[in-house]
Amino acid sequence: MNSTHRNVGLLAACQAMLFTNNATLITINGLAGLALAPYTALATLPVTCWILGGALATMPASLHMKRVGRQAGLTSGTFWAIAGALICATAIALQNFWMLCAGTLVWGVYNAYGQYYRFAAADAATPDYRPTAISLVLAGGLVGGIIGPELSRWTVNLADHKFQGAYLTLIVFAFASMALLRFIQIPAPTAAERAASGRPLREIAAQPKFMVAVLSAAIGYGVMNFLMTSTPIAMQACGHPFSSAAFVISSHIIGMFGPSLFTGALIRKVGVLPVMLAGAVLNAVTIAIAVNGISVPHFWGALVLLGVGWNFLYTGGTTLLTETYRPEERAKAQGANDQAIFLMMLVSSFTSGVTVTSAGWERVNLLALPLIAIVVAALIWYALHERSRRMAAA
Repeated sequence: MNSTHRNVGLLAACQAMLFTNNATLITINGLAGLALAPYTALATLPVTCWILGGALATMPASLHMKRVGRQAGLTSGTFWAIAGALICATAIALQNFWMLCAGTLVWGVYNAYGQYYRFAAADAATPDYRPTAISLVLAGGLVGGIIGPELSRWTVNLADHKFQGAYLTLIVFAFASMALLRFIQIPAPTAAERAASGRPLREIAAQPKFMVAVLSAAIGYGVMNFLMTSTPIAMQACGHPFSSAAFVISSHIIGMFGPSLFTGALIRKVGVLPVMLAGAVLNAVTIAIAVNGISVPHFWGALVLLGVGWNFLYTGGTTLLTETYRPEERAKAQGANDQAIFLMMLVSSFTSGVTVTSAGWERVNLLALPLIAIVVAALIWYALHERSRRMAAA
């Protein structure tokens, strides 16, 4: 096994640990917030704080890894996970809503570091293998989709207070990630690489390819998060048990990461833009299913397709982004991309809680439609732009 394949395998395993924890948090954060919040409209504030932590940390995390390298930087991220889980578990014991929000904020820093697993694989891969490397690392999240919600179901009542055991269990997977990261073989940046800065970020961001990559990934993540965050609360309001919500979230995360086993190959075969456009169309189909009923099969079908649509947009957007910067520019370009994603997630997580508790599940879905239309329009515009550019060059 060469070093690239070894790194991809280890990073995929770290992704599995990350999303085992994330899937658990997705399943319990909104419900724990609902149980402790002084007002029901604040139920998803712990989710919002989790994402806020990522939004605040993603650019510093990227620049930190430029200084110390991927291995040291990614390892430092796991310490934030342990601290965040301990704070959340303490908050549950004390029944303190604001401490719970503080704990998820700290946890979000780990999530910011963890989002760079895919870029670490892309940086170490050849251009031809890059889409496959990205998609295989993301495929590690498939394990999290299977284990995480089941883990939350079995640990939610494990300790004296509901949800406390689930938060404490997250520490085990953070330690597992820490151990795996000891074996990745990505050279630390040289002094020259740390000193080089490349073009200003505004010049990189002015490229049409960069704009479409970031817009598609950010909106794709925002729409997915908007619908996913509100799903457990909506299902509880519809009278479905916690076990059904855990099953739907588990299936959703499998839908998010299962396609990664072939998304890279699909991009190499048909091109990145058709795959991204298919992702946007699947998001629209998701909404059509969701507004047609509130049974468990309706929630399940909508959330599975939502996951597949996210995968196509996110993997495609990441692949497109890697074609827009030079090696010395990767930290700021990747950091700007993920910061845009986290900011979109931040808005979507808070507004989803307010919307689902005040206006209902159908309104949540209908509000996502204009965002999907923007992605479709951007992808069509960029395809026409590239066609015109090629014709002019010919």
